[in-house]
Amino acid sequence: MDGAGRLARSLRSLRPEADLKAAAIGAAVLLREYFAEHRARRRARRAPPVIDRDPPGRFILLLERYLPRRVGIAATVFILLGSTGLGIVKGGHVDDFVTGLSDARNALANSAGFRITTVAINGRKQLSQDEVLAIGGVNGRSSLLFLDAATVRDRLKANPWIADATILKLYPGQLQIDIVERKAFALWQQDGRLSVVADDGAVLEPYVSRRFLTLPLVVGKGAETRARDFLALLDRYPQVRSVTKAAIFVGERRWNLRLKDGLDIRLPENDVGNALAALSRLDKEDRLFSRDIVAVDMRLPDRLTVQLSEEAAKAREELFKDKKSKKKGGDA
Repeated sequence: MDGAGRLARSLRSLRPEADLKAAAIGAAVLLREYFAEHRARRRARRAPPVIDRDPPGRFILLLERYLPRRVGIAATVFILLGSTGLGIVKGGHVDDFVTGLSDARNALANSAGFRITTVAINGRKQLSQDEVLAIGGVNGRSSLLFLDAATVRDRLKANPWIADATILKLYPGQLQIDIVERKAFALWQQDGRLSVVADDGAVLEPYVSRRFLTLPLVVGKGAETRARDFLALLDRYPQVRSVTKAAIFVGERRWNLRLKDGLDIRLPENDVGNALAALSRLDKEDRLFSRDIVAVDMRLPDRLTVQLSEEAAKAREELFKDKKSKKKGGDA
C-alpha cells in the first residue's frame, strides 16, 4: 500500500479534466455576455430616440383622455376641405365646381344606361325644340336619372312665352315635356320702346319681327294689363275698331283712340261703352270720321266737342265773314 505513490498518480490524472471543465464554463460565460451585449445594441438601434420635453399641460391631458381616437386626423381633413372650399368661393369658381360635379355624376348615370335618348315636346308654336331644351337646362350631358323635373319646370315657366309646363320622365331614356304657350296679343309702346305682350300683360319679347305687325297697338303706362278688357269692348263696335290705329291709355285712368287718318277720340273715364256706341252711330248717320276734323272730345257726359282742322277752321271763319258782309250789304 504505497499511499504516497498512488496519491501522486491520482492527482496527475484528474488535473486535465478539471482544466477542460473550467475552460468550458468560461467560454459559456463569455458567449452569454457577448450575445447579451449584442442584443442590447440591436434594441438600442431600434428604439426611437428619446426627446426630453416638458410634460403636457392639464388641458392637453383632458383632451387626450376624453376626445375620441383619431379625432386629430378628422380635424385635419376638415380643415383641408374647408380651405379648399374657401379657395373655390374666393376664386369665383363655385359655378364651375358645381357644373363639374353635375357632369361627373351625369356621366356615371349615362354609362349605366340612363342617357336621354328620346325627347318629345308638345304644345310649342312660337318656340323651337332646341329653345325649349335650352330654357329648361337639358343638354347632351344630362342624364334622366339625375334630371330634376321640378327645376326644369320652374325654368320653363320663368320664360314669358310659357304659361305652364309638365315634365314626365320615362325610364330609362325618354323625356316628355308638355308646355302651354302664351299667345301674342298686342303691341305695347312705352317710353319709345315697342314690345309684344300677351293678353295678361306679360311682355313676351321686344318687337323685332314683322309677323306681329297686324297686332293692335296700345300705348302708355299700364296699357299692357288693361288692353284685354278695353279691346274686347272695342270689338263690339266694328265701325270704330276697323278705323282705329292705336288705343292710348292716358294717366292710367282713361282711353283715347287714334284713328288711321290721325283723328283723336277722347273717351270718358266712365261709361266707355255708351261713348263708343254714340261714336259709331254718329259715323253711320253723319259720316263723322270723314269730316275735316282733328279731334272729338267726349269726356263730358252731356256734350260732344269737335275740333276742326286748321284749314277747316279758316274756311269756316271765311264763311262767317262772307255771311256778315252780305248781311251788312243787305241792311244798307
